[in-house]
Amino acid sequence: MLQDIQQTGKKDTRSGFGDGILEAAKKNPNIVALTADLAGSLKLGGFMKEFPERFIQVGIAEANMIGVAAGMTIGGKIPFATTFANFATSRVYDQIRQSVAYSGKNVKICASHAGLTLGEDGATHQVLEDIGMMKMLPGMTVIVPCDYTQTKLATMAVAEHQGPVYLRFGRPGWPIFTDENQDFQIGKAQVMAEGTDVTIIACGHLVWNSVEAAKELAEKGISVELINMHTIKPLDEEAIIKSVSKTGCVVTAEEHQRNGGLGDAVAQVLSRNNPAPQEYVAVNDSFGESGKPVDLLNKYGLSKDNIVAAVEAVMKRK
Repeated sequence: MLQDIQQTGKKDTRSGFGDGILEAAKKNPNIVALTADLAGSLKLGGFMKEFPERFIQVGIAEANMIGVAAGMTIGGKIPFATTFANFATSRVYDQIRQSVAYSGKNVKICASHAGLTLGEDGATHQVLEDIGMMKMLPGMTVIVPCDYTQTKLATMAVAEHQGPVYLRFGRPGWPIFTDENQDFQIGKAQVMAEGTDVTIIACGHLVWNSVEAAKELAEKGISVELINMHTIKPLDEEAIIKSVSKTGCVVTAEEHQRNGGLGDAVAQVLSRNNPAPQEYVAVNDSFGESGKPVDLLNKYGLSKDNIVAAVEAVMKRK
């Protein structure tokens, strides 16, 4: 129920990754961490202290890091290659395609500082195309958790998953609102609230904005079914079809370009199975800029108010 979803604190999702890889490494001696000069930003301090012999600093050489990680899998290691999301995708796409995806290597590409909420570093670092780039690669799993707790659990699940993974998370402190005992399953959507009038499907930071939007809509008498689609690939098509068949319309919300992301993935499912009105809350073919994370979300149309407006618009099209 919506009223049961409450913020219990704030913490950045990258810290969830740092805590998750440490827990996973305690259970599996084959887990190794690599970074391209960003150990602090990726919250690897605990891992480095506990397992210094399993940590590799490659320096500012992201392409080399991907090649090293791919090679380590041949010896049975489970490498977590870590850097900023922009450098983890755009800068090394050829290496990922050829050395990881094409050969199905068990490399975990862990990408922090994704989206507009990177903030003051500006457009050159605020990658908004990465979900599309990575989900197009055959065999690549793509996961975008929503808060600290879910990122920690996702990281631990990724460690047990066989095959290449792209795990995307962020920089700013963000509300913690999911249960530490939640049943996190790769490829299985989390239905956070059931409703009858409209479906909202969100990922990453925009899940919390969607929670706030759904509560405001409930006060207006609009019943929202809210789905946290933390796994973009493989997509939980069954959850999408089931929900939209009931509500008759959908809004997708993501911190990503409108083209190629979660919204497009949902639209493809619906076009094949159950065509329905859809509105996108996403960046509309634009680069970002330097600014405070929340200010940027507001300016580029990713706020709670934008989600509310999208719901009201899509319901008129039913």
